[in-house]
Amino acid sequence: MHKVTDEIAIPEEELSFTASLSSGPGGQNVNKVNTRVTLWFDVANSQSLSVSQKDRILSRLTTRVNKKGVLRVVSQKYRSQAANRETALERFVELLREALKEEKPREKRKVSRAAKQRRLDEKRRRGLIKRERSQQLS
Repeated sequence: MHKVTDEIAIPEEELSFTASLSSGPGGQNVNKVNTRVTLWFDVANSQSLSVSQKDRILSRLTTRVNKKGVLRVVSQKYRSQAANRETALERFVELLREALKEEKPREKRKVSRAAKQRRLDEKRRRGLIKRERSQQLS
């Protein structure tokens, strides 16, 4: 089980991993050992998430989720497959945590009288500069 929040934990069975050749560090190892790890998580068919949680993840992580609703996290930072697997898992948990975080609604604020006055003063000053500039040319 991979704990995302206090209420949500993703079981290992819902995750799948694939390994491929990495473009990262490794010297001669890069050409012959599959060290890049790709973590796949089927958000759309997950039993661990509610419908609203799935919708939030799919909308906030659109660049990482394919058309079938599968989330993809890649790691190729390290020379070993095990280290890259751990990094991918950490990144996956962090991504879900961020996607599921509640955002506070923005409260509308009134523009202060002083701010309005500064804006109008600046407009008058710019207009005066332009007027003086056109009079100098004539």
